[in-house]
Amino acid sequence: MEPDVELTVLYGSDFSVKGYKDDGFGVDVKWDLPLLDGYRHEFLPVLRDIGTQTVTSPLNSGIVSRLRGSREILPYDLLWVHGYAMVNSMVAMVAAKALGIPVLLRSDSSLKDRPRGGLKLVVKGLFFELLRELVDGVLVAGTLNEEYWRYYFGNTKPLFRMPYAVDNDYFQRRAAEVVPERGALQAELGLEPGRPVILFVSKLQFRKHCDHLLEAYQKLVAEMRGGPAPYLVIVGDGEARGQLESAAAGLEGVRFCGFRNQSELPRFFDLATVFVLPSRHEPWGLIVNEVMNAGKAVIVTDDVGAHPDLITDGVEGFVYPVGDVAALQEALRKLVETPGLAEQMGQAGLARISRWSFEEDIVGFRQAVAQLTKKIEA
Repeated sequence: MEPDVELTVLYGSDFSVKGYKDDGFGVDVKWDLPLLDGYRHEFLPVLRDIGTQTVTSPLNSGIVSRLRGSREILPYDLLWVHGYAMVNSMVAMVAAKALGIPVLLRSDSSLKDRPRGGLKLVVKGLFFELLRELVDGVLVAGTLNEEYWRYYFGNTKPLFRMPYAVDNDYFQRRAAEVVPERGALQAELGLEPGRPVILFVSKLQFRKHCDHLLEAYQKLVAEMRGGPAPYLVIVGDGEARGQLESAAAGLEGVRFCGFRNQSELPRFFDLATVFVLPSRHEPWGLIVNEVMNAGKAVIVTDDVGAHPDLITDGVEGFVYPVGDVAALQEALRKLVETPGLAEQMGQAGLARISRWSFEEDIVGFRQAVAQLTKKIEA
């Protein structure tokens, strides 16, 4: 927490804290890391809450009164809103505009989002005309996100770079702590030490295209030119799991591990020779940040929003055209069959992710607050 910035987070729901049914994972989720420690927060009175995020859920009262302040609470100097596709967000921005409170907006959207045409494009254009009037500045997550806001806002609003980062110190520390546990996890999963491990960690949704990875893996194993065959370790759950398990029937090296909570993931990162995220329509992909902090090579599609900022093809890993199974297979082959390449790329990734951190976030945030409120130094 910055000593000269008083932060209060207004939550619309407590479902993430209590536990909820995650539609993507298809299982009940209760995160095993503290979500509310270290900052001031408040849960707003609930009008509607169905236990997930939609345009109209959660829906809350009290937003305007909180922004206006009271005898006990001074009015806020700045409103920071995450996303714009919820009624709560729009109410907050309209209220802030009426009260003369500057609005900072942040989202991870990119122009690689799902194609839209006709009436939807017209409606979206009109919506962004309104949004432009409500927003005073934008915190951009990365290169593709900056392109998105340049496209819709042009040069009418200041953009402040606030990298989409994770707690690098935590993940690097955990990467070192879990090394002594490697043998136990190998035994649990029935993995023979010395064989390469290809790792997938994400929701098993169809758009994540673990099926492409499974197909590439099957062809890779069938065409191996020597050396031990790799394992494919799949961590996650969701709508595509049954189909994937059927497709993997008879493949000796495939392991389905189901949903694993946040604190468990570094143990799986430690096993990996290479991590793969074969997604379509992936606005960012924070799991890439996390595994790079473990010093692992990564392969992602060009639809993963993180790639322009974190991965140069052939340096920290490989970037391939989404849906191109042959290109994915070739990238896997290089990493599995070329001695030392995976470790070299992993170390390059660790160096790069170390410069994409909370420290850079603080710099961007302070620049935004200083410019919009004139109340702190950048």
